[in-house]
Amino acid sequence: MTSLASTIAADLQPIRHSSIPAKVGSVLALAALSDFLFYGQRIGLSLTLFAIAIACVSALFNHAAVDFRRAAASAAVLGAGLAPAVEELNPLSFLILVAALAVALLIATNPDTTGLADRGRALRNLVLFGPLRFFPEALQVFNLSAFTRGIALWLLPAALGTVFVALFAAANPVIEQCVSLLNPKLILEYVSIPRVLFWVMMLALVWPFIHVRWRRGTSATAAVVEGPEPEPFAPLLFVEFLDASTVLRSLILFNLLFAAQSILDGLYLWGHVALPANMTYAAYAHRGAYPLIATALLAAAFVLVAMRPGGPAGKSRVIRPLVYLWVGQNVLLVASSILRLDLYVDIYMLTYWRIAAFIWMGLVALGLILIVARIALDRSNRWLVGANLIALTIVLYGCSLVNFDAFVADYNVAHSREGSGKGLSIDINYLTQLGPQALPAIEQVISLRPDMVYIVGLAEARDRLVETQRLDMAWRAWGFRSWRLQRRLDAQSTSQPSQPAG
Repeated sequence: MTSLASTIAADLQPIRHSSIPAKVGSVLALAALSDFLFYGQRIGLSLTLFAIAIACVSALFNHAAVDFRRAAASAAVLGAGLAPAVEELNPLSFLILVAALAVALLIATNPDTTGLADRGRALRNLVLFGPLRFFPEALQVFNLSAFTRGIALWLLPAALGTVFVALFAAANPVIEQCVSLLNPKLILEYVSIPRVLFWVMMLALVWPFIHVRWRRGTSATAAVVEGPEPEPFAPLLFVEFLDASTVLRSLILFNLLFAAQSILDGLYLWGHVALPANMTYAAYAHRGAYPLIATALLAAAFVLVAMRPGGPAGKSRVIRPLVYLWVGQNVLLVASSILRLDLYVDIYMLTYWRIAAFIWMGLVALGLILIVARIALDRSNRWLVGANLIALTIVLYGCSLVNFDAFVADYNVAHSREGSGKGLSIDINYLTQLGPQALPAIEQVISLRPDMVYIVGLAEARDRLVETQRLDMAWRAWGFRSWRLQRRLDAQSTSQPSQPAG
């Protein structure tokens, strides 16, 4: 295994030569010729013609290393190998033709191998390892270092961009429909996979006969530049993925993606443009609230890492405006998420989790603004964490003083079919689960619709909650909120006495 790896590594050492682009073009032309001669056709004389074409192209590119005596011997060997194939193409004549082509190439371009063992090893390397050389060596035509670095620079933007597109597709049914059109099956209908594989095979087989490289000798051409052997794929190992170039590419791509999402939200949420067929505003709103928050969080994490203090991106005058623009788009995205959730709550009422989502979205928007402040003021990440912790503490402390039970109950009753004459019916089970703080809302439902079929069950649930409230008024369980509730119940019973259960 070690010998095989070392042999391939030796064969793949980089060579810079001005004729390599022409060689790549010639090999592509030979592959096209093979497609014309062989693919889907019966093979006979066509193989002989193709072998002659390979020999001619090889002689064209390797003539500098060939003298007349070796050229004559090579031509004689090739002519002898072609004769059986012209007579009849069968497995034996095919093997003779291939062997003759390889030996003729060896005689013409590798005078350093004189012993039988050396020639055998050279032919073995040509047949076994030569086809593995095409793609690595062809990439060197276009500067492999620049090529691999270009891949590395676009790897992170493309990966995160794909994630953002997937999140937008989960959040936006319109984008989902567009993405569904990019079905690989539709593309593969116009591509013949067997034919592509045939081309790949022919490129690999023909290349070692055109770009001749023997392991022991010099290169086939006199213009080969000798030098130290670099590692072809080393740039991939040392590229810093979050350098200024990668961040710049990422921000350009991300700003375009987020702009597309923002434009769609502007049309359908803010502009009330008609949605595509079979799509409701409720579905559009509900699909987007939570995935878009995940998108904003991922975007914030990228900005924190990319714009780390002292990093190369933080000093760029081009990157900073793009960061501010992208964070602004993320804030707009959070605003759209809040609007989506608000539209959904208007239809499907309020719950604890939906209130928590509103609060969480507000914190995310504040966190994005603090990120901009950190970059603009050139503060550390410790300052950013401290500012977010302070904001979180204030929000949590404020939430501890809010009576969410009563707020949810009153909101749902006021916006229900029973309270407003439109919308959905009140969820009685959820209403009673809110505890004694929902008693004023329950009393309101009973007074508004005493004829409804579930009033008896609701009145029984009210009585249980009244007993719980009475226990909460004991001095050991007393709370200011419970005391305020009792005063509200007393005032409500005085102004609007409860209807008897029917």
